[in-house]
Amino acid sequence: MPAPILSISPNALYDNLELLARQAVEGFIIGLHKSPFHGFSVEFAEHRIYNPGDSLRHVDWRVFGRTEKLFVKRFEEETNLRCCILLDASSSMLFPQSKERLNKLQYSCFAAAALLQMLRKQLDAAGLAVFDDQIYYQSEIRSSHRHYQSLIAQLEQILHRNATQKSTSAATALHQIAEQIHRRSLVIVFSDLIDDEENSEDLFAALQHLRYNKHEVILFHVVEGAQELDFEFDNRPYEFVDLELGLRTRLQPAQIQEQYRQAIRKWNHELTEKCHQYGIDRVPVDLREDVSSVLQAFLKKRSKLQ
Repeated sequence: MPAPILSISPNALYDNLELLARQAVEGFIIGLHKSPFHGFSVEFAEHRIYNPGDSLRHVDWRVFGRTEKLFVKRFEEETNLRCCILLDASSSMLFPQSKERLNKLQYSCFAAAALLQMLRKQLDAAGLAVFDDQIYYQSEIRSSHRHYQSLIAQLEQILHRNATQKSTSAATALHQIAEQIHRRSLVIVFSDLIDDEENSEDLFAALQHLRYNKHEVILFHVVEGAQELDFEFDNRPYEFVDLELGLRTRLQPAQIQEQYRQAIRKWNHELTEKCHQYGIDRVPVDLREDVSSVLQAFLKKRSKLQ
C-alpha cells in the first residue's frame, strides 16, 4: 500500500517520484474497486458475464482461454482524452519551508505525477506546462510512453528548482494555454493563486477564456490549511516573509488573525462563485490531505467527459 502523503519526506520524493506516484495510483485503484464507484477504465478491470449484443472487442479473451466463458471488461474502453497539466512553480509554492514535510510545489508535482500515471493507464494524451510570472516550460500533448517519461523527468527537475522571488501570473499562463491548445482538452491547474488575490478580474477573465475556447478546467487550489487558511500560530511575535517579493513584516499573529480569516473567506467565496459561474471545477487541496482527493476529483471530471 502507498505511504500516506503526510509521511512522505521531500528527500524521498526527490529520489522516487515515479515510484511513489505509481504506488499512490495503484492504492487508489484498489480502493476504488472496493467502492461502489463504477465507470473508470484501468488495467485491473472488473468483469461481467457477456450478454448478447455486447461488442466483442470488450471480451477478455485471456479469461475465455482459461475458463471457456465469455466475460466483458467492465471498465475497459477506448479513450481519446487530451489533458494539459498547468503547474505553478512560483516562489510562494515553496511554502512551508521544511525538511520534514512537502511544500505546495512538491505536493503539486507528486499529484501531477500521479495524474500522469492515471492518464497513461488510460492511453490518454497528456502535456505539461510550468509557469511563474510566465510559462517557461511547455510540452506538446502526446500519449507515447517516451513522452510520459519525459514529463516525469521534467517534474523531477522542478522538484530540484529553488527559485527565489519569482512572482505568480496564473492569468497570463491561462491566457497563453487557451490560445495555444487548438483542440478541445481538459486543462488541470495546480496553483495557490497568491498573486491573483489582488488581480482577481484578470484571473477570472483567463478562466473564462479557457471555457470560451471549449476547454474543460479543473482548478486545484493548493493551500497549507493550518497556517494559510486558519492562520494558526503560537502566541508570540513572528517575522513573516513574502517569498515572491522578499518583503518582511514582524507582527503578533493574534492581532490580525480574525481580519486575516475574514479576508481569506471572502476571497475563497468569490473564487468559488466565479468558477461555478464559468463551469470550472475548483477543488481546494490542503497539504494535510492525501493525494487521493486529487485523483478522485479528476476521475469525476473525466467520467463526465466520456
